[in-house]
Amino acid sequence: MKIETGVLHEVPDDIKVVLKANPTLLEPWNKLTPIQRNEWICWVTIVKKSETRVEHILRLSEDIKEGKKQPCCWPGCPHRRPKAQKWFNKKQDTDCPIQN
Repeated sequence: MKIETGVLHEVPDDIKVVLKANPTLLEPWNKLTPIQRNEWICWVTIVKKSETRVEHILRLSEDIKEGKKQPCCWPGCPHRRPKAQKWFNKKQDTDCPIQN
């Protein structure tokens, strides 16, 4: 089954692995809007520590299965708002389409 992507962000490999392994997650993921998927991808990938990223992927899995459309308490993808660049590290996000 196809994995739908976000507006600015492609689905990274670690999220793809989780989605492919879990059809009960993949179906609701693909039903999210591109902006909603973008928010989840950014929320997972913007963190600095690999341990935090793993925690975010686990929470993404649980929350989407429960019907949540976007991460709780997340100010939104800063990559879509150039004025919000304070929320991310330019070195960390070298693949950001707005910065390149």
